[in-house]
Amino acid sequence: MASTLTKPAPPSAERPAPRRRTRVLALPEARWALAALVLFLIGLPLDLLGAPAWTWAPLFAATYLTGGWEPAWEGLKALKDRTLDVDLLMVVAALGAAAIGQVLDGALLIVIFATSGALEAVATARTADSVRGLLDLAPTTATRLLDDGTEESVATGNLVVGDIVVVRPGERIGADGRVLDGASEVDQATITGEPLPVLKETGEEVFAGTLNGTGALRVKVERDASDSVIARIVRMVEEASGTKAPTQLFIEKIEQRYSLGMVAATLAVFLVPLAFGSGPTDALPRAMTFMIVASPCAVVLATMPPLLSALANAGRHGVLVKSAVVMERLGQVDAVALDKTGTLTEGTPRVTVVRPLQVEHGPDGDRLLALAAAAEHPSEHPLARAVVLAARARGHQLMPAEEFASTPGVGVTATVGGDRVEVGAPARLLHGAEDAHAARAATVAAELEAEGHTAVLVRVNGVPTGVLGIADRLRPDAAATVAALTRLTGTAPMLLTGDNPRAAARLAAEVGITDVRAGLLPQGKVAAVQGQDRAGRKVMVIGDGVNDAPALAAAHTGIAMGRAGSDLALETADAVIVRDELATVPTVVALSRRARGLVVQNLVIAGVFITGLVLWDLVGTLPLPLGVLGHEGSTVLVGLNGLRLLREAAWQRAAAETTD
Repeated sequence: MASTLTKPAPPSAERPAPRRRTRVLALPEARWALAALVLFLIGLPLDLLGAPAWTWAPLFAATYLTGGWEPAWEGLKALKDRTLDVDLLMVVAALGAAAIGQVLDGALLIVIFATSGALEAVATARTADSVRGLLDLAPTTATRLLDDGTEESVATGNLVVGDIVVVRPGERIGADGRVLDGASEVDQATITGEPLPVLKETGEEVFAGTLNGTGALRVKVERDASDSVIARIVRMVEEASGTKAPTQLFIEKIEQRYSLGMVAATLAVFLVPLAFGSGPTDALPRAMTFMIVASPCAVVLATMPPLLSALANAGRHGVLVKSAVVMERLGQVDAVALDKTGTLTEGTPRVTVVRPLQVEHGPDGDRLLALAAAAEHPSEHPLARAVVLAARARGHQLMPAEEFASTPGVGVTATVGGDRVEVGAPARLLHGAEDAHAARAATVAAELEAEGHTAVLVRVNGVPTGVLGIADRLRPDAAATVAALTRLTGTAPMLLTGDNPRAAARLAAEVGITDVRAGLLPQGKVAAVQGQDRAGRKVMVIGDGVNDAPALAAAHTGIAMGRAGSDLALETADAVIVRDELATVPTVVALSRRARGLVVQNLVIAGVFITGLVLWDLVGTLPLPLGVLGHEGSTVLVGLNGLRLLREAAWQRAAAETTD
């Protein structure tokens, strides 16, 4: 509860820094891609309408230059290291297409690759921004207590193990340590995800970056700044974000072989006929035709339209999937880990039980809540806000409170309508009391706490008159979502939370989860995810807080709740539930699986066309216009097939699959 101490304004050095977000056009990849796209869009209608070549050719040439110079340069540098990547190959294919008159096809290929590179650069920059923003949670300075009793302000990075720091009301704690003196309730949601502040007294551990309440603390530093929990969260996110998925590693291996194979095959198609006496005028068109029909454009489009269509459809329904790669991975998950506070629950404490005690002339439930709300109204504590909101929701007009005072870890006292009202922790307010009313109040409080509520005792004129039960409310669709995810993956989700085991077990029982892991710090959540990964499972983690970010990054797929999610969780996650509709998660997983099915269909179609056209070109004589028609026709066909997932019916069918 709030203290009688005056809350000072935080020093300027500790005010939260403005969020440092890299602007998209500050990235060179984005600027070059935008320039290439604009030039291409200007030249495209001129070419299609049959305008003279001098009107559109310079525009397409500029498209090649602006969009292709960077991948070409990177490819040449890789070539210097005896590595041939597909980006360079695509630039060569685009130039080859231009050499035989297919300028438009080559320009489109350049624009696609430039845009892809820009999106990757933006995603990387956003993650780096959010990691830097996390460091702003920890204050830049702290007040160190010297041996002679004087104080000095020092940079938190200069604190060493054994230093004593003073943490005043409203300040963020500057280092991981242990309380030597004082008592205060500390909001450590950024570390543990717990929705309510935790009372910290002598001997208890505190974490850097957590927010002190209204009491004063003296803390002994136990970890260097580089080893604090908040610093370890940053490191874990960076390390996990830099780890390549197995699919990506496989693609990189295939890329080398494909690139080398295509270059060798194109050269062979050109050189072998020359060795047998064919002229360059015959061999070159055949080789260029081969490069066109063997290019992976159809394969790329075979993969992307279904995934991008599913991505767009999910976006219309409030699920922001950050890339087509993520959309593909969503369909591969076979295990799910859920955070509790803010994910399965709404993340806001609410009064769920009003239990008046049978006291002579004692208040009924409405009167009990009204008195408690009036006494709590001046307080800033989250539990106090919950009581006040509950009273207002029932239409109560709050009576004025006089002589208000509060004590951290105990509660508040105030005079309301001539009665002395106390609201606070049952264990503290009942300490030393042995009468029947106190015994009854203690029993009711214990019952509520056993059910997972936070019990709040109300005393009027020294007599216990009632107990309020406060809990974080379960989302309406939580149980249905857990059931749907169980059907899709074949395994019930597990619950990973920093909250206490009793509250976690109660909520898990309500939604049908049996695997409960409570009291976890961020590294504990990561360890649980990594354990599933070592067992061969592809884990999807759903969370919302800073403390969930390392697990989101370490998971096969991470999904963040959008409305109350921390910046770091939103940036680290692969997908964001924008409207906090938890039921959309199983639907988007089912949609991803449908998209992957269409990808297989399209790859078969593309493979048949490419194989047939290549064989025709090698065995017979494939006219260039017919080769282009077959190549582009297969591209259009697989593209249209993939666009089927844009329809509303596709989302409805995916939703129906989760309830079967």
